[in-house]
Formats: sequence, structure tokens, C-alpha cells
Amino acid sequence: MRGRAWLTPYLLILPSGLWLLAFFAIPLVLMVSLSLQTGNLIDGFRQTFHWQNYTDGLDTYGDKFVRSLWYGLLATIVCIVLAYPAAYWIAFRGGRNKSTYLFLLLLPYFVSFVLRTVSWKLVLTDNGPILGPLRDHGILPSGFHVLDTGFAVVSGLSYNFLPFMVLPIYVALERIDPRLVEAAYDLYAGRAQAFVRVILPLSLPGVFAGVIMTFVPVSADYVNAEVLGGPRNTMIGNVIQAEYFDNSAYPVASALSFVLMAILLLGIFAYARALGTQDVLEAARS
Repeated sequence: MRGRAWLTPYLLILPSGLWLLAFFAIPLVLMVSLSLQTGNLIDGFRQTFHWQNYTDGLDTYGDKFVRSLWYGLLATIVCIVLAYPAAYWIAFRGGRNKSTYLFLLLLPYFVSFVLRTVSWKLVLTDNGPILGPLRDHGILPSGFHVLDTGFAVVSGLSYNFLPFMVLPIYVALERIDPRLVEAAYDLYAGRAQAFVRVILPLSLPGVFAGVIMTFVPVSADYVNAEVLGGPRNTMIGNVIQAEYFDNSAYPVASALSFVLMAILLLGIFAYARALGTQDVLEAARS
């Protein structure tokens, strides 16, 4: 039995490892192969190692990549601005009702992602509950509209992915020992100094995780741009969806997906290096 004990950790990770192998690693390898093929849906696709799929995708849809990253960055910043105060209040002022406040925060997200996006469209429409009365009372000009703009897309992205930022920050704040904050007050630090010197550094692991969990899916999203943005605010996710389902250009869609993945990975590594992962890990362990 003792001789077989070393197998225990590997047996424990075997189910998840097989799951990742079957539904992540193998499809990823197949997509790499597909991205280098040429052909069409009628005659079939052949492996020709056509690397031009990548260069053509960048040349043709470079502006869509830039727009997706820009919208993703803006939505991530908005989520930080909204999520940190909410998570801070729940963690330090929620008391016995913390679970209730978190449940209320997550309650809208029990509804389908598409339905929430469509409801956001109804809120932002020209004759909706917000813009309609303002236009009727002359506060807004008749030609003012929010839909089919970048603002509408960023608003929808921020709304739909807000919990991805709130929960990691809340967990990091919840782990802070209150005695550290009390010690800062005992050393004549004001509330602002205690926050900057104690609370904010110790919550950086949550911010770090929240940014990654938010920025990656936001930049690759296509539903919000489709419903709220219109044709002038197309993101790269819309292009990939159209190339795959509408044009049956599977190699081009696969190549665009890997280009987006590479850009996001480079951005994450640059972000981690700029923030300093060693400082984040030390804050998480303290």
C-alpha cells in the first residue's frame, strides 16, 4: 500500500486531466491543423500549411482586433470602478448579511446571457424608460441616441461581466485580517492611508484575478456588439462567428481565433510583468 501511495495524486487528477485532454487539448490541436488548411465546404479542406491565413486575417481585420482590445480595456476599467466599492462594502460593512448581498448581486445572472443583453437594449433604446422621458421633456435633443455606439457596447459588456470582477476582489478583501487595519489606525494612519498602505496592496491578488477573468472573455465577446453595437462597432468575435457559421471559412476562423488568443496571452503576460506577480503572490500569502 505504501509503495502505491505515490499514485494517489495522479489518480485524483486523472478525471479532470482526461476531461481537459478530450475537450481542450485535442480540439485545440485540431484547430491548429484546421487553421493551416485550404479549401471549401463543398470540395473539402486539405492540409497545405497555408500560413497566409494568419497574415491575411491580421491585414483584413486588424481594426477589429484593435476595437475588441479597446472595448475590453474600457469595460475592464469600468468593472474595476464599479466592483471594488461594492466588494469593499460587502466585505467590511456587510456583517451577517454578506451572503444575502452577494446573492442579490448575482441574482440577475441566473437569467440567460442573451436575455440580459436584449433587456439592456430595451433600456438604452431611444424610446426606452430612460432616454424616452428625457427626450420628451427636452433635456436631450431629438437626434440623440445611445444604441449602435461604442458606449452601448462597453456598457453591456461591463454589466454582463461585472461579477467576474466583484467576486475575486471580494474574496481577497474578505481574507484581510481586520487586526492589520486596526494596527494601521493605532499607528495614526487615517482612513485613506490605511486603505492605500494596507487594504489596497492586500487586495491586489483579487484585482489581478478579476482583470484576467474579465478582460479575456470581454475582448472575445460578440453578443453585445451584435445586439447593442451595430455594424460600425463590430468586434473580432463577430468576425470569427460570421466566418465560421455564415461563410464556412473554417481555416480563416481558426486562424483568427489563434491570433486573438496569442494577443490576449501577450497582454496578460505584459500585465502580470507590469503589476509584478511576485508582489501579488507575497500579498496573497501574507
